[in-house]
Amino acid sequence: MSEFKEPERIQQSRPTIEGAGVRLKRVFGPREAPLVDPFLLLDDFHSSDPKDYVAGFPWHPHRGIETVTYMISGVVEHGDSIGNKGAINSGDVQWMTAGNGILHQEMPQRYEGMMQGFQLWVNLPSSKKMMSPRYRDVSKSQIPTHAPSRGIDIKVIAGEIGGTKGPVQDLVVRTEYFDVGLGPGVALEHSVEPGHRTVAYVYEGAASFGKERKNIVGSENLVVLGQGRKIAVKADRRGARFLLASGAPLRERIAWGGPIVMNTQDELDLAFRELSEGTFIKTRQS
Repeated sequence: MSEFKEPERIQQSRPTIEGAGVRLKRVFGPREAPLVDPFLLLDDFHSSDPKDYVAGFPWHPHRGIETVTYMISGVVEHGDSIGNKGAINSGDVQWMTAGNGILHQEMPQRYEGMMQGFQLWVNLPSSKKMMSPRYRDVSKSQIPTHAPSRGIDIKVIAGEIGGTKGPVQDLVVRTEYFDVGLGPGVALEHSVEPGHRTVAYVYEGAASFGKERKNIVGSENLVVLGQGRKIAVKADRRGARFLLASGAPLRERIAWGGPIVMNTQDELDLAFRELSEGTFIKTRQS
């Protein structure tokens, strides 16, 4: 195994419409799932025009996955079938484990200026797909920043870097999830668990990835990194901000049915049959 992870794939996010008409950028989804295991999907929703997002994501089901919503700027009001409700504000994170089934809604509110957020889907292993749902609301003030030197600031949502641990712990799948900021020309190296899949999504500025630094990756581009023990990245003269996610691959079959991701078609069929029969929700509001 080489020491440094080099880019295996670089691709631009693609426009799509989800929910009740939200215009967003799909960073990766079903067609890339085998390449980014244990991650399934990453969406970037950002706009300064409320018409692009206020229709939101009305009530819909999930099973077999975790959804991680991270707001850079703006407000998303939410509610679910186990009694949680509230708002995800600028800088906040919601880490929701759908498990055996949950219904929820996520409704972006009108915001003055650029509204931006991300939703990452993490797959659950077959042994945990029918676990009880759980929900973690993490406020901006709970998310530590690792700033080892001038020009580097890393918001640590999950995992650990330089002794700084993220607030989201007790994860089903061992995951690191960082929001990394680098000043112009600043470089960063970070060691990851051997065998973990690592992806980066540049959402501001540009940077080169890998020890060879062969490619400059601009905004709204995904980088899938190959095997290795270390990540090497250097911002160009514009500086860079990117999401960095790393996790242990599950290497299991994927049966995908919209917001429900299981291992077999029979499991998907059962989930949709339960939805139609009203027996989908296993955990009720207390």
